[in-house]
Amino acid sequence: MEPRHLGRTGLRVPPLGLGTLTWGREVGERDAAELLRTFWRAGGTLVDTADVYADGGAEYMLGRMLGGFVPRRDLVIATKAGSVADPHRRVDGSRSHLLNSLDASLARLGTDYVDLWQLHAYDTTTPLEETLQAVDDAVRSGRVRYAGVTGYCGWQLAKAGTWQLADAGRRCRLSTTQMEYSLLQRGVEREVLPAALDLGIGLLPSSPLGRGVLTAKYRGGARPAGSRAASDQLSAFVAPYLDQKAGRVVDAVRTAADGLGATPLQVALAWVRDRPGVVAPLVGARTAAQLDAALSVVDLTLPQEIRRALDDVSAPVHHYPDQDWSTL
Repeated sequence: MEPRHLGRTGLRVPPLGLGTLTWGREVGERDAAELLRTFWRAGGTLVDTADVYADGGAEYMLGRMLGGFVPRRDLVIATKAGSVADPHRRVDGSRSHLLNSLDASLARLGTDYVDLWQLHAYDTTTPLEETLQAVDDAVRSGRVRYAGVTGYCGWQLAKAGTWQLADAGRRCRLSTTQMEYSLLQRGVEREVLPAALDLGIGLLPSSPLGRGVLTAKYRGGARPAGSRAASDQLSAFVAPYLDQKAGRVVDAVRTAADGLGATPLQVALAWVRDRPGVVAPLVGARTAAQLDAALSVVDLTLPQEIRRALDDVSAPVHHYPDQDWSTL
């Protein structure tokens, strides 16, 4: 897998990352170990986790594997801080909380640094300069190599990215933003992606397969046993992408896949992987077989006519003031 730069930095990663949202919940330690081994052997390096995944269980599980069958130096470990399990406050971007969370993450991961530390959400109750100063302090201490954000809307990303660039000699530039992006969710193209491209911030797409819908396994109202749509806990997560518009996109993906001798998964993943500004889609596979299927996309490049057809059928509606005035 040909590596790409993590935003406008010197760090490079292959164009596919491994997500760990389900580790410690749906994915046990044995399956997680098989996923990590499969990913590493295929040349994968970027592993994305967070301090709140399984209440820290995902980080702990990943930490138990580092230095054993997967050398720490071979991986780019990305984690997050800022989300809190509090019914009265879901985000805490204070200096105290962030730095305490980082120390706890390092302890669970069993390492003295993380390659990419991401602010998990924008905290409207904490001054942004305090939040970003915590990032700078973490980088200067050596506990963090690169910094990014997750879930920032367009103006939030532009504000944070510009603040860091205003004193580039002392502040750590933001290298990435992580947002949901797929043929079924192209909302980032309105303002987030233009801001990221302008500031040299790379996009790490989460849910690049439309929460599993773009694999076409739910076509015709199917709900395969063991799938998220068949789960009482996760069916609501999939439901927004099971409407008629999504169905038309899935049909187009299937048609493209049939014509290319590929699978819908490969077509959908190749589309988002090669979008402008994208560094590496994050695949949340639950089994090694699912991960192998995702890794097989390395050999697929979509022809321009198929890419244009998929662009058209999935195009988001842009109205004033989202659309660039120069095109109106």
